[in-house]
Amino acid sequence: MLQNNKDWVSFLGLAQRAGKIVSGEDTVIRVIREGRAGAVILSKDASDRTRKTVSNKCTFYHVPLLSVPDREQLGRAIGQPARVLAAVTDAGFAKGLIKRLG
Repeated sequence: MLQNNKDWVSFLGLAQRAGKIVSGEDTVIRVIREGRAGAVILSKDASDRTRKTVSNKCTFYHVPLLSVPDREQLGRAIGQPARVLAAVTDAGFAKGLIKRLG
């Protein structure tokens, strides 16, 4: 399981360095609505309101919703402070992340 953990963290970091990750609730919701989100990553410690809002948007727009253990780990993976929510805007990176987290 630890190797799988390292896989998604390093893969998400690669996507961030390629400029294919956006984070923050407003930005992620906008990207979902625009049809540019290939996958959305939500930390398991997100608030109920955020979880419901994002889940509804992903379901309506048919975007895969993936989950990670906590906000610190998600933030660290993309070189940011703690993040609850992020979206992958590239289909190839999204497919790779779904393979690792889905």
